[in-house]
Amino acid sequence: MPHSNNEIATFLSGIHPYDSFTPNALTALSQRCTVQRFAAGDPIYTCGTPLAGLYVILSGDVNVEDANGVQLSHLGSRNSFGERGLLRDGLAVTTAQAASDCRLIQLPADLFTELLHTDPGFARFFDRSRGTAPEISDLSTTSVADLMAANPKSCTPDTPISQAALKMREHRISSLAVIQGEILVGIVTLRDLTYKALAEGLPADTPVADIMRADPVSLPETALGSDVLATMLERHIGHLPVTRGDSIVGMVTQTDLTRYQALSSAHLVADVSDALDAEELAKITARIPQMLVQLVGAGNAHQVVTRLITDVGDAVTRRLLQLAEAKLGPAPVPYLWLACGSQGRREQTGVSDQDNCLILDDRITAADMGYFEKLAGFVSDGLDTCGYVYCPGDMMATNPQWCQPLAVWKQYFTGWIEKPDPKAQMLASVMFDLRPIGGTLALFDNLQEETLRMAAKNSIFVAHMASNSLKHTPPLGLLRGFATIRSGEHKNTLDLKHNGVVPVVDLGRLYALQGKLTTPNTRARLQAAAAAGILSPSGSRDLLDAYDLIAQTRLEHQAAQIKAGEAPDNFLPPARLSDFERSHLRDAFVVVRTMQSAIGHGRAMLG
Repeated sequence: MPHSNNEIATFLSGIHPYDSFTPNALTALSQRCTVQRFAAGDPIYTCGTPLAGLYVILSGDVNVEDANGVQLSHLGSRNSFGERGLLRDGLAVTTAQAASDCRLIQLPADLFTELLHTDPGFARFFDRSRGTAPEISDLSTTSVADLMAANPKSCTPDTPISQAALKMREHRISSLAVIQGEILVGIVTLRDLTYKALAEGLPADTPVADIMRADPVSLPETALGSDVLATMLERHIGHLPVTRGDSIVGMVTQTDLTRYQALSSAHLVADVSDALDAEELAKITARIPQMLVQLVGAGNAHQVVTRLITDVGDAVTRRLLQLAEAKLGPAPVPYLWLACGSQGRREQTGVSDQDNCLILDDRITAADMGYFEKLAGFVSDGLDTCGYVYCPGDMMATNPQWCQPLAVWKQYFTGWIEKPDPKAQMLASVMFDLRPIGGTLALFDNLQEETLRMAAKNSIFVAHMASNSLKHTPPLGLLRGFATIRSGEHKNTLDLKHNGVVPVVDLGRLYALQGKLTTPNTRARLQAAAAAGILSPSGSRDLLDAYDLIAQTRLEHQAAQIKAGEAPDNFLPPARLSDFERSHLRDAFVVVRTMQSAIGHGRAMLG
């Protein structure tokens, strides 16, 4: 096993971020490192004590525990640990113990700090807080891969023009790539068929080679949208192949550029306002997946992407309410349609069901209820048509339990808080995420504030909420870092919803209760909790970083699926992640588990 400086350098050269170091830099680094041996059971460091440096495991296994003795991870060769303490104040925030005889490379604390300030790649790997906010999407920053149609339809040079025309009509496209073997040799467009073949009266069996544009200009996958636009304008062309070597991998058209520039939440919301029925709305919401791809591909933060997607969902809901009133007539009494769940928190992604309810004016009569049953059915059915599928738990306004006068809703909240059994606590959790969408907003005035105030005073209810926040745990395994799903359709994947973002959502809801914070958005709750002193500054930074990484990974996974022509979901195979990504995702899960552990041990202040 490695023991000399040269062997340390060789070992580190195969691990990110050291694999980006020059040989001379690796040699210099290795000369300042030491190799330490620990026998099974030996402590490496203890939580709260000064850290001597960063550790990289050469051989053996290490157990890492939080301040309460809860095991966070079981690490093996090539894994690093200790960086969180070094990034804070130099004191260990976990406890590390040798699980077997092990050998560790130790980078001294001063070397670690020096590299943070002198090597951007090292800093990005170990200190996520140094990331900068992404710019808003435009063509100048958008990859051509996010614009093109992948795997474009093609034909051979000897294909008759009549067959080429039929193929274009069949697939509703305006061009075909002409390939010889694997090599792109030309492109034929509808314009060629019209201006050359039809205008000149060429026979139907004329080969496309006679009318195609031979050796067409193309761009590589690394090109940007601005390159596409400039090339099209300069060459007066409307179709541009994207190539990898001599092979075509995609096609970009002027229509793609127009669609990209029009594909924003503002455009979709404007289109929603003109839709005449649920079917027209469904055509608009069908564009949301591509909007997600575009937003993620341009580097927008997850909270921006989910907010814009939710804005479309809100607009669709309000339009359905308008259409319902147009069909049913004016409502007999004021009402308010509210969203809960991910829409209520403004956190909708490419996979969202509907969670909603109705608050009715207390002047309602039994005879009026039929109107709201029809309204709820119209809107809920319309949302399902638009891809917001019915809630599996029947948390919808079509359920009479969730279509009630304001006085009944107040009784619900009071009952759930005063008698917090598991079901009541679950229902209260959902209702803390309520957000008005359409109707008379005054019906929600002070309701949330009064409920939070009442709930925060009930220690038993708070204890139930704390217990609930621990039900969903990050997928940390004792071996190899992750605990994947063991069987079924999603075997060997990570559930980035229930074991990724939901644990943080539950923590955010608990902090909102403790601080009587009214915002339903998870990230805003974490920030407000820090401002209110519920979370310490260091604890809030760690948890925000962890949440951002998990939520961003989830969106990037969904965007990749959409680009591949698959339906988006929340199940990520860890094998698709690089060592870099696995390392950071594991660290993020560790942070969340640490915060849950603090809740479990009754500590309100986390840090």
